[in-house]
Amino acid sequence: MAEKRAKINYKPLWKMLIDKGLSKAKLREKTSIARSTMVKMTNNEYVAMDVLVRICIALDCSIDDIVEVERTKDGD
Repeated sequence: MAEKRAKINYKPLWKMLIDKGLSKAKLREKTSIARSTMVKMTNNEYVAMDVLVRICIALDCSIDDIVEVERTKDGD
């Protein structure tokens, strides 16, 4: 049986930034996120939960407003 794994993406976050008229640089400034962390997010890689919480506080939103979980079967 194939094992299910999850991929994440930050499309909702990028859309929210556009809707609020904020750049990634401005978000970094507001949240003190490292440049390397922003690169990870741009590449849809996992980041620490505290980073996501800081973003949610800065944007007054929930984690599910900034991250999508995509379930895939192993090997996809």
